[in-house]
Amino acid sequence: MNGVDEEGVDGDGIVLRALDFGADAASMIAVITGVLALAVVVVSRPWRFARNVVTIVHEAGHALFALLAGRRLQGIRLHSDTSGVTVSKGRPTGPGMVLTALAGYPAPALLGVVFAWLVSAERLSVVLGIAAVLLLGVLVMVRNAYGIFSVVLSAMVLGGIALFAGPAVQAAFVYLITWFLLFGAIRPLFELQMKRRRGAARDSDIDQLARLTALPAMLWLFVVGVLSVTCVVAGGMLLIEPALAPTDVFSSATE
Repeated sequence: MNGVDEEGVDGDGIVLRALDFGADAASMIAVITGVLALAVVVVSRPWRFARNVVTIVHEAGHALFALLAGRRLQGIRLHSDTSGVTVSKGRPTGPGMVLTALAGYPAPALLGVVFAWLVSAERLSVVLGIAAVLLLGVLVMVRNAYGIFSVVLSAMVLGGIALFAGPAVQAAFVYLITWFLLFGAIRPLFELQMKRRRGAARDSDIDQLARLTALPAMLWLFVVGVLSVTCVVAGGMLLIEPALAPTDVFSSATE
């Protein structure tokens, strides 16, 4: 049976088990959650609230690469205007500092690709686990009240879904958060450039990269933009694969 159990679901096949039909279910959930996530990113009112999630992942990216570069992580602050800052100690210049500064903006898109790959492999519970570990890691390092509130609220939503929601809701949630991370990585780049045109945000990650490398800030913005868009395309293809090839996806589960 190639690892497929008697119910026609391999291992962690939450999507099939949740909705009781195969490729059509995956196609429907992928499209609906994708449209919803895009609407959350594009429409200003929900974006102002949901952007906190993007900030958490953004700062987690800084923190992770600071540690990988051998820097000493001192703390993370998340603010009510959805900005944030990660403080680390180490050499003020060099490759480690460059990687630390670079890691923030692409982090949501990169995590979105990882989640999309896990979704395509029917490992939705792993996505929930990674999200929980990320929130726990950020919570340990947060150094202000609003940051604690933001992370705890996100953790409560995640915990509620993981512990109390049925498989169908879990599947929809995982698809939704994956799409949101992919799309949500793009809008902050436009917002940043709009601020820079007004003479604000001159201490942004992009401007820090320009000072660290003597390369133009617009070049770094372009690099981050290309990387983020590439992640959106790659992750999106993984998520909508059932809709593009409905006869092949999960075919083993129907045999």
